[in-house]
Amino acid sequence: MFTTSTYQNRRQALQNKLSGGILLFPGNIENPINFEHNTYPFRQDSTFLYYFGLAVPAVVGLIDLDENKEIIFGREATIDDLVWTGPQESLSDRAARVGVTETAPISSLSEYIGRAIAQNRTIHFLPPYQSANKLLISELLNQTPSQLQPSVSLIRAVAQQRSIKEAQEIAEIERAVAVSTEMHLLTMQLAKSGMKESELVNAIQAFAGNQDCTLAYPPIITVHGQILHNQVRSNALKNGDMVLVDAGAETAMGYAGDLTRTFPVAAAFDSRQRALYQIVLDALEGARAQLRPGVSFKSVHLHAAKILVEGLKTVGLMKGDAEEAVQNHAHTLFFQCGLGHLMGLDVHDMEDLGEQYVGYTQDDPKDTKTFGLKSLRLGKPLEAGFVLTVEPGIYIIPDLIDLCKTENRHSDFINYTELEKFRNFGGIRLEDNFLITSDGHQLLGPDLIKTIDDVESYRARYV
Repeated sequence: MFTTSTYQNRRQALQNKLSGGILLFPGNIENPINFEHNTYPFRQDSTFLYYFGLAVPAVVGLIDLDENKEIIFGREATIDDLVWTGPQESLSDRAARVGVTETAPISSLSEYIGRAIAQNRTIHFLPPYQSANKLLISELLNQTPSQLQPSVSLIRAVAQQRSIKEAQEIAEIERAVAVSTEMHLLTMQLAKSGMKESELVNAIQAFAGNQDCTLAYPPIITVHGQILHNQVRSNALKNGDMVLVDAGAETAMGYAGDLTRTFPVAAAFDSRQRALYQIVLDALEGARAQLRPGVSFKSVHLHAAKILVEGLKTVGLMKGDAEEAVQNHAHTLFFQCGLGHLMGLDVHDMEDLGEQYVGYTQDDPKDTKTFGLKSLRLGKPLEAGFVLTVEPGIYIIPDLIDLCKTENRHSDFINYTELEKFRNFGGIRLEDNFLITSDGHQLLGPDLIKTIDDVESYRARYV
């Protein structure tokens, strides 16, 4: 945990942004896998962690703006609990560590909220994503889950505050990225023709655990990199394939890293792989050069897309004016997703609050309909203190090619005849993590190898 004053200051800063009512922060519960006492690994809600810091299940944080109170509701361990878990800190001792002096039984929360409702006071809450918390809030407010209306003012205040990372948060993220870097180097060391993708997954999971970390998200380790979120891990690696590894560590305090590299199973890329890899690397470096306060990330995304188009023209897969191709979204045949997202306590930071609040502004809302742009999680102007990913890619998806070709879509920009030769090429993604500084940006963590020469030189040591 951070210092007591960290959590006190965060809660005070939040209170200063809101005028009245009760702020309700339900923590997560231990979710059962197949019966009540066999649970998934516990992960606390990130906003609860940010303001209340306690990584324990079934607690609720409450800030009463009108009565100037902070309360943590929970339950004390019983003798039956202690038999199974050993001695536990009391709820009051836990609360004291984050600067909260008042605690109460979770059973009394309903009465507290009921009194506030009777007084016509506003109950502010964030969008609940766990079913247990949807039901809890529904019961507290005497509404059905479909009737729940999260507080937009609270969402905006939390998103604004959590977006700007403190120095101590950046240090945690740096540690997560450093462990993530070693995980990626490990996959480059171990990958051999004949191995299963799952063997690499198991190796990085063990490595992360040995560094007192978990994985920040289910890793993508695949020879079918054209499938953006591929969770199949049963394929065998073979020479001629590329391995796309999208994996990041999460520290014990919940902060994430998120890196992607693509490398050949053989010691070297073949000529087509080399050409397309360099295009993606150029897009990464070109996008990175744009990162600074005041620049909209949407413009960075479109700049990277233009670099991809220019590169794809050199190999004969695209044609025409690159600017016009991007304006017509022709690049989305190869680059269907967004260039990046905010990162911090969540690998997709605050995604549970809603991308329209976290990644965009009221004046420039998210495009939810246009193919490609609707997958761009971050579009607003960058600010010093933002931590984000940059992850351009080229993904050659046969089904998408067939659809676009049948509809004669983007025929002024796509060379479909040449593209057929790349039909089974797969996909390439490269991803780094950055901090926006007052005058530009800073790469977070060690600089994980990514040039063609460096990747091939490293692979040659182990193949």
